Amino acid sequence: LKLPSGRFYARNSVDGRNVTIGTFDTAVEAAVAYARAVGEYQPPAQPAQPPPTVAEAEGLRLHLSSAAGTGYKGVAKLPSGRFEARRAADGIKFHIGGFGSAVEAAVAYARAV
Repeated sequence: LKLPSGRFYARNSVDGRNVTIGTFDTAVEAAVAYARAVGEYQPPAQPAQPPPTVAEAEGLRLHLSSAAGTGYKGVAKLPSGRFEARRAADGIKFHIGGFGSAVEAAVAYARAV
């Protein structure tokens, strides 16, 4: 219930009697207090922590590059939409593999160098 003061009032009926729960600054605070009082309160679910990337799990350091279109050194986007990891050593270019995401290709590059 909203009071003339602008605050919100929560109450519950127990055995035919009105029991005051309290007054609150917001309607949400009053609703949470009511839910707690009647045993219906469920705390909001905590967002799941994203799983660590493969690179973090393996302790790899991805090679970032502002010159590369993908943002990763040794990673190129193919016309198919997939990503290719490649590297060069002694003037020879090596194909590391094709991947579904730039991050997967960057991880493969990090493993190879």
